Amino acid sequence: MLQDHITVQNRYKDFIKKISETEVVFALKDDKGYATSYSNEAEYEDGEEVQIICFWSDAARAKSCIENEWNQYEPSPVPLNEFVENWCLGMNSDGLLVGTNFDSNLFGYEAEPLELILDIIEELKASEKSLELRKFKDMEDLEKQIREVWEE
Repeated sequence: MLQDHITVQNRYKDFIKKISETEVVFALKDDKGYATSYSNEAEYEDGEEVQIICFWSDAARAKSCIENEWNQYEPSPVPLNEFVENWCLGMNSDGLLVGTNFDSNLFGYEAEPLELILDIIEELKASEKSLELRKFKDMEDLEKQIREVWEE
């Protein structure tokens, strides 16, 4: 089990690194919407399962999950700035988690959306990159606002 946890952690780190380099994430999409799953680890206070929207760092990883109930889906690229500003912030508001680089068994790192944004910002800063944002002045503004919400 510890090995699985380490593998999932490493896949999460790889996810952050790769999407920060390419500035693209991939979702699986069909004519009804995007691929979702349920958390293996979290549940709401009322016992309901927490829903996850899954994202991958490259199209090949996303394609590897096109089977069973997702057999009609296709990889769909999402620009990183849109992923951060629209997807992650929206998922946080909706109480959803982000599934990152899930494997074909739908096993992967389940991230809190705001935590994921902070990890992306940290990686972008480390590689001396920045994102062009529409809803925030810059990455520092986004980071400051998330930290304020996080600390409440």
